[in-house]
Amino acid sequence: MNIILILVDSLNKEALRIYNPSTVCETPNIQAFAGRSHVFDGHFIASLPCMPARREIFAGRKEFMWRPWGSLEVFDPRLPREVQKQGYNTGLVTDHYHYWEETANGYMQGFMSLEMIRGHETDYHTLPDSGPAPKWVEKMSEFRSPYHMRQYWENVKNFKGEEDYFPAKTFTAAGDWLEKYAKRAPFFLQVESFDVHEPFHIPEPYASMYTQGIEGNADDFNIWPPYQVYKDLDAFMDQTTPQELAYLRSQYYGKTTMVDKWLGKFFDKIGELGLWGDTLVIFTTDHGHDLGQRGVFGKQYPHYDSHANIPMIVWNPHHHGEGQRVPHLTQTVDIFSTVIEAAGGKPPEETRHSRSILPLMEGKDAVRSEITYGTFGQGVCITDGEWTLFKSPIKDKPLFSYSTMIARPLLVDNPVDGRVGAMPPQPVDQNRFDPSIPFPLWKLPIKIDPRTHDDFLFHRSVDPDQTQNLWDQEPEQRKRMLKLLRTTLDHEGYPPEQLARLGLEEFEPVAAQ
Repeated sequence: MNIILILVDSLNKEALRIYNPSTVCETPNIQAFAGRSHVFDGHFIASLPCMPARREIFAGRKEFMWRPWGSLEVFDPRLPREVQKQGYNTGLVTDHYHYWEETANGYMQGFMSLEMIRGHETDYHTLPDSGPAPKWVEKMSEFRSPYHMRQYWENVKNFKGEEDYFPAKTFTAAGDWLEKYAKRAPFFLQVESFDVHEPFHIPEPYASMYTQGIEGNADDFNIWPPYQVYKDLDAFMDQTTPQELAYLRSQYYGKTTMVDKWLGKFFDKIGELGLWGDTLVIFTTDHGHDLGQRGVFGKQYPHYDSHANIPMIVWNPHHHGEGQRVPHLTQTVDIFSTVIEAAGGKPPEETRHSRSILPLMEGKDAVRSEITYGTFGQGVCITDGEWTLFKSPIKDKPLFSYSTMIARPLLVDNPVDGRVGAMPPQPVDQNRFDPSIPFPLWKLPIKIDPRTHDDFLFHRSVDPDQTQNLWDQEPEQRKRMLKLLRTTLDHEGYPPEQLARLGLEEFEPVAAQ
């Protein structure tokens, strides 16, 4: 059968009525799609943020214990090429500009056709104009690079209507791809909308769609708050107001509704071409995006369910879901095996982290009883569905990145050594550190300031908003989850120093079931 993978970046379950019936955000096309499909309730992130999540999709390998954001490794399989082995035509349509940055080489090159929609965020078209800019652009510049904020303005200042905005361009181009290629051969089409990612900049009618009761001038509100640099986030939160936070949420909802409209047009094109009867459609995201909860923005560790438990809705033409809920634990990394098996192939043996979700839609048993997830250089999270534990790093323990490449790092969370453009660290060793990889890896020292050294334990079914940290009150559950974390990490693999860094040396793995 044909396969379409749709990724809408930074999409929260909280904004979708299929997951949150009380939301004011309107997404009728996603709602209708969910009504005839399987709705996954236990779907989670694994490696964050954007490109680490995509390495899981493209290569079937979790990386958050081993390295930060970077290119595909030479030993990584390439998802589109694995699918092409089955005689499929493959294409990528996206405005996710990280794909064509130096720090993300190797991802898009495996597709047979490629459509790039340029200009989102700080994707450079031209040098920005140094003349006057709107007040909302200056407002964003209070906590972010003024040069980059003006670059975004340069990219979008001539937009006339919503047809010029990125969701319209992306999903229209995806429909055009189907018109051109759908009848030539079985196909795998990956469609990625960078929206609903920030900046939360949208045209009318979406800009005022959810602003009822919010007082103040829209130009006085920051639609791109800081979050990667801790002091900037703290400074923003110290001076923000409830009105500004409400406005931010209204613009996030407006952007979600705009994405839904143009996604609906793409769904209509699938119908016009008669493809629903033999096309698997996976709709999901790479991660959610916190909007001021707990005083934070973005998708940084600790990975609370608000951005870690993410939407996934799947239309399987051979097993109609009719809105059926799937409670089992799944992760981003599972998309890799799912797509390959749907194409009639077999995932490579070395991709031990990825498991197909297709059996779950056939009523078969769960493929996972627990999952781990995290961001490189931060803590590690584990959940068994009932309990969730966040194990943060111990202060002053060494951290190393492992790769076949010595590349400029992209450290996305308060790096001590700087961001893009910093020279890579000097390696201290090269060896076969990961026995699942047929090449030696460079061992490079990395310095990252962890967001927190505190540990957390939550009882999800009793406390779904994860407001009550039971680390001290529930010693037996804490010990059980720490042992389970050690067991799961032993299976998935990790550099040996991570045990000491995470304080897991004393916990013997749980006996295999």
